[in-house]
Amino acid sequence: MQYIPNGPDIPEALLEAHEDGKVVFFCGAGISYPAKLPNFGGLVKAVYDELGVTHNGAEVEALKAYKYDTTLGLLERRLPNGRLRVREAIANALRPNLAGKKSTQTHEALLRLSKTRSGATRLITTNFDRVFEEVIETKKTNTPTHAAPLLPVPKNRWDGLIYLHGLLDGTGSEANLNSLVATSGDFGLAYLIERWAARFVSELFRNYTVCFVGYSINDPILRYMMDALAADSMMGENTHVAYAFGNYTPSKRIKPNPSGQPKT
Repeated sequence: MQYIPNGPDIPEALLEAHEDGKVVFFCGAGISYPAKLPNFGGLVKAVYDELGVTHNGAEVEALKAYKYDTTLGLLERRLPNGRLRVREAIANALRPNLAGKKSTQTHEALLRLSKTRSGATRLITTNFDRVFEEVIETKKTNTPTHAAPLLPVPKNRWDGLIYLHGLLDGTGSEANLNSLVATSGDFGLAYLIERWAARFVSELFRNYTVCFVGYSINDPILRYMMDALAADSMMGENTHVAYAFGNYTPSKRIKPNPSGQPKT
């Protein structure tokens, strides 16, 4: 179903799941573009610019492979006091510009769409920035928030906005900066070793229909989540169908054919 001319064709199954309060919107960096914030690749560039350093050979290769988390991890290890310096640069790069009329439009819409009939909020972001916080404060939405690693279990009584990879609290404290999941080492701890993020994602997909908004296909964040889900599938776990909104050009739009197989 299309709600606006030339807009996305929303599958009926997704609309029904939303009506039943079973949809969770999972938000990436793309939703913050109107606030002049970068995607993961742009964030890496901004960190190098902020620190006034250039890439070495290994970092160049990681960038070419779109392994932005690996790039930041290599940089942290290369620089003196690198962990703190890189994270301070991340914080500086994620200061939003909220002057534009559309700077918070998507965040406002997602906060509305994520409300269930009972008033609970079912919304997740892997962004560190504080644009949602600005909207919550300005619009007085009374939305509970939870920042990693202190996360609720995503089951029926869950209520709130989840910052799955941490949130910049504005203090610039070393403890807050260290809580961000930004480098390959951080992702390894969160998804592979301590596995608190992997457990959260697995439980989420078992209980809800997830709709991704603001991610690119090369996003390392999606890679880690899909790896976690693949591990669950190998163990025989059942998960709901997931959806994603993305940009396309009319010539490359995928349309279903009568046989049920997608075609361009």
